Amino acid sequence: MTLRELLSEIATPDRQADRVVPPSGHTAWLTGFTAGTMAFLAVFALALSLAAGRLADRWGEALERTATIRISAPEEQMELQTRAVLDLLATTPGVASARALTDDEEHALLEPWFGSDLPLDTLPIPRLIELQEEGQGYDAQGLRQRLAAEAPGAILDDHLRWRQPLAIAASRLRLLGTVSILLILASTAAMITLAANASLAANAQVIGVLRLVGARDIYIARAFVRRFTLRALAGAAAGTAGGLVAVMLLPSADAAGGFLTGLGFQGAGWLLPFLLPPVAAVTAFLATRAAAFRKLKELT
Repeated sequence: MTLRELLSEIATPDRQADRVVPPSGHTAWLTGFTAGTMAFLAVFALALSLAAGRLADRWGEALERTATIRISAPEEQMELQTRAVLDLLATTPGVASARALTDDEEHALLEPWFGSDLPLDTLPIPRLIELQEEGQGYDAQGLRQRLAAEAPGAILDDHLRWRQPLAIAASRLRLLGTVSILLILASTAAMITLAANASLAANAQVIGVLRLVGARDIYIARAFVRRFTLRALAGAAAGTAGGLVAVMLLPSADAAGGFLTGLGFQGAGWLLPFLLPPVAAVTAFLATRAAAFRKLKELT
């Protein structure tokens, strides 16, 4: 069946056929409630997947083109080794710029871990040098060998050990979001199938009468398919709207600065949740159609 035929079958009203399916009852609210609840959860699963991707991209970009050199040396040699490292980096291919962090910047980095009351001035804090890459980057192994010769107390950290776990975590979170959405759709199909089977069983006598007067199974099935598809579409639309409102009420990432508070959609991402109601409707259509023909065969 093509998409045009599917839409035509759903959208074309048939008042006489619609009377076969009860307009209310436990099957009606069960279908709408299931579709709405699953769409609500799918909004958050989609938001989680997109937020994980944004977070990994942001952290990856911040670490990808930067590196840090840590200098641990006696106080009388600190300035000498710092100058030697800066001079070495100035002649290193692939290094765009390098600068030594000031004491205030280093204190700001350590303050969240040790507090503001800790007398950092009395501690042997290493000197940090931040460098920016350019082009194809630098030869990390060669740079380490040159640092060992020029400044024995200098250690290069190219952030590779930070980037790899971020990439792995991001890919797994994206996979988790995708699997969650697929499970939600599968659960929706299962619940709607149960509701359709219950409705067909409850109307077994009506179906028998319709067959006696010449109604074909395709006519009867179409009534159930259309009614349950529209119920799922309405429920999913309400659940999606509720999920979007809940996401909009979350604190922004700029205000809170955390991952769990940055679950909101951004840019074109706000359009993706609007795909959930049509997807739920198609899922309900396929599930109800299969259940209807299977149940009708059983009632033969």
